[in-house]
This record gives sequence, C-alpha cells and structure tokens, in this order.
Amino acid sequence: MLSKQELILVRIYCGIHCPIAFLMGPISNDGSHKRFFGIAPPAALIFFVLIFFAGAIVTLDHKEKLSILQLQPKEAFATEEIRPPATSELRAEPTEEPNICENQCRPSGSEALPRGIVQDKSNFHMESLGGDPERKEDGRSSKSLLAIPVGIKQKAIVNKLVSKFPAANFIVMLFHYDGMVDGWRDLKWSDRAIHVAVRDQTKWWFAKRFLHPDLVSEYEYVFLWDEDIEVDSFDPLKYLRIVRREGLEISQPALDRRSQIHHRLTARGRKGDVHRRFYKTNGHGRCDGNSTGPPCTGWVEMMVPVFSRAAWRCAWHMIQNDLVYAWGMDYKLGYCAQGDRWRNVGVVDSQYVLHRGIPTLGDGGGKAPVTTSAAAATDRLAVRQRSYTELQVFNRRWKEAVLEDGCWTDPYPNPATIG
Repeated sequence: MLSKQELILVRIYCGIHCPIAFLMGPISNDGSHKRFFGIAPPAALIFFVLIFFAGAIVTLDHKEKLSILQLQPKEAFATEEIRPPATSELRAEPTEEPNICENQCRPSGSEALPRGIVQDKSNFHMESLGGDPERKEDGRSSKSLLAIPVGIKQKAIVNKLVSKFPAANFIVMLFHYDGMVDGWRDLKWSDRAIHVAVRDQTKWWFAKRFLHPDLVSEYEYVFLWDEDIEVDSFDPLKYLRIVRREGLEISQPALDRRSQIHHRLTARGRKGDVHRRFYKTNGHGRCDGNSTGPPCTGWVEMMVPVFSRAAWRCAWHMIQNDLVYAWGMDYKLGYCAQGDRWRNVGVVDSQYVLHRGIPTLGDGGGKAPVTTSAAAATDRLAVRQRSYTELQVFNRRWKEAVLEDGCWTDPYPNPATIG
C-alpha cells in the first residue's frame, strides 16, 4: 500500500486523471489482486516519481529559454524569420507636400519682401501730382520708345524727326550730350519728352545707363537713332506694321542713296518692302546666296537700329560699359535676333531715311565754338582713333569670352565676311 505522503504526491502530479481505484489500493480480497497490488505500489511510485522529475526538468528548460529570448534584442532575430509584408505595409508612405516657397525666382535683392509688393520693372510714363494713383486708363495702346542723342545745333532736324512719331504711340527720350536742355523748351512736344543731360557722352553711353531692359520692357520696340536723320520718306507706324509682318527682331530703315553709305546692305533696294541680304560677286569679301553672316546678311548699321523688346534685352547686355562707340558690336547683333539672323534681321526699303552724316562728337558738342578748325580736326581725329581702339578691344573680349565659357555654343561658327 502507498503511504499517505506517497499518495498525496501522486495525486498532486496526476490530478484528476489518475484512476481513483488504482490510487486507493486493492479493491478485492482475491489472491491474484493481492499479489498484483503487493508489487504495483512500489513500481507505480517509481514510475510517477520519474515522470514528475522529467516534467520539472522540461519546465525549467522552457522557462530558461523564454528568459533568454526576452533578454535578446529584437534586431538579433530580424533575419531569422522572413515573412511577406502585410497589405497595410505595402501601402506607399505619404509623400511630403512640396514646399511652394522653395526655388521661387525672386528678383535679386527682394528676398526680404513679400512677393506681391515687388515691382521689378518700370517705364517712362509721367504721373500727375494729384488724382487717383490706381486709376486705370482704358484703351491704353502699346507704345514704343524713340531715344536720340541731341545737341542744340541739330535742333531743327531733330524737331522734324520727333514730330513724325505720334505721341499716342511713342515715348520720346532725348540724351543731351551738350547739356543744353532749356533750349528745347519752346518745342510743343518737349514737355512730354524725357530729357537726360550729360556733357560729351555718346548714344551708347546713355543707352547703357538709362535704357536698362527692366526700364523699357513695357515698350514694344526701341528706336535708338542718331540725330542727323531726315525722315521725309519715313512713316513710323507703317514701318512697324512691316516689321511685325516680316518678323524682324532687329531692323533699320533703308538709307536713301544720297546718304553717306558705308555698307551696301543698308542702301535702299528698288523692289519690295524688305531685303535681308545683298550680293557682291567681285573684289574682297564676296557675298552670295550661301553667305550666312554680316555684312552680307543678318546685319544692320548702328546709326538707326530698331530693336524688339526681346532683342534689346539681349543687346543691352552686350554693350560694354567702358566702350562708348560700340564699334564691332554691329557684327554681333545677329546673336540677339531671337532665331536665325538671316531671317530675323532686315532692312525696310519702303520706309527709308536720309543719313546726313554730320560729325557732332569732337566738335565741342554745341558748347563754346572751337577756336580753330585745326583744333576741331584734332578732336575728331581723337574720336576716330578711340573708335578703332574700341573695335580691337571689343573683338578681343569676344574671343576671350567664347574661350572661357565652356557652356556656350556658337550658333554661327563660321566667321563673318569682312569687306
């Protein structure tokens, strides 16, 4: 028979699963039963003790492994189990909203201001001292700009020239290279003109400083003319209609054949409204149908050029601040033609002018008369010498700029025809 302590131990392990009859000992007085139960209690005790200790060992081992797993960092088992991502994990992460404030093209210097208050362009429109500053002018037509360097000696011819340009269509700007502004006050259009006075400066000096593209961007075309131009056969409105129709970004009126003509391309043609090239079959610097550069094609002279808004923005940047005669620049104007220079640069024949060729710079500029003709000749010679020097300087700068700019590709690699 099992002792009381042994029976309790077996019951604890077996719980309710052990047969009650077996645990309670013999249930019969039969001899065979007595023999069986006489042998079974010790064997059963040994069997259940072994099972008890085996279970305890397994339990302790399981707890030890569990404690080890809990102590290990999660990353140590990241590669042990690869499972396919859940559907929710396959969803793309929401993209960040673009920052609308980044990469905004703001005029240099205006970064500290709210965008809406910045006005980076202007014009030469005169404002009244009273009235509503926010008034809207109905039907205000697009205008162009006429800019001329003037001296008081050429007052009569300039008056005739400016009078040809309607006030409704043109803003007039005079560059007084002799400093004499008051002498123009009696002309009826003088009060609507913009007067800039600096002594002994050239047209291109004034243009670089007072015709910045942001100041003249409102104007459709810029006429940058010399003062010694007769306009009996010229109508500016008809001229602009032809220019628009022909798509000319850089142009000039043809020169009457009585003019002082330096390049045959600018002489008036007898047929049609416009010509873009001329032909020269003998002598130095031949021009034919295959010529693609100035002075055979894609070229205007610097005395009466007319620029579109876009072409002027480009040309202004090419004007050298310290080269006041702009010699050599005429051969490069085609780069500003907003396309093919042999198509977008032309001479208008049906609207032509007479260039008188009067020397104005180097003769005192309308100031006190030069004492002798020899002194005047000396001044003009100095002007001519500087002009040739500027030509050499400009060409050298162009070549250096081409070599230094590895990002620029020359659309006209063939050299211009010289002749």
